[in-house]
Amino acid sequence: MRDTYGVTEEADTVAAWRASGQVPAHDSAFWRPWVELVQRTVARGVEVRRARVVSQPVTEYIRFEHAITGANLYAGEQVRWLPRARASHLLLPGNDFWLIDDRIVRFNIFSGDGQAIEPQASTDHGVIKQCADAFEMVWDLGVDHHQFTL
Repeated sequence: MRDTYGVTEEADTVAAWRASGQVPAHDSAFWRPWVELVQRTVARGVEVRRARVVSQPVTEYIRFEHAITGANLYAGEQVRWLPRARASHLLLPGNDFWLIDDRIVRFNIFSGDGQAIEPQASTDHGVIKQCADAFEMVWDLGVDHHQFTL
């Protein structure tokens, strides 16, 4: 949901991409833990879907996210993009989130400058339903990664 992130763990990768336009391979140390987790999850029959709500024109960071999405796809994720202007009528949570097995929602909390801070979680059925409904609306309006152009 953010147009820029300042996550410390990504700083070197973003800087390298900025300098060269190259992104880490899906089997690199940067990606390996995530790719393996998603592949194991998908192998169990679980769908892993990621939706990104972005402003247009996109920021440099969103260009970076778009460039690295090939590794998400390789791992087995489905990825869609929704221009923020098409989301005005949606009621969306105030933070990025992961909905896990319709049993728990994990909110990723970021500081104003994009640093990850302590996440929050909820098992409240009402909160889970609101997040699930919001995600489905974004997903339905979203554009598949292969058709989304910057």
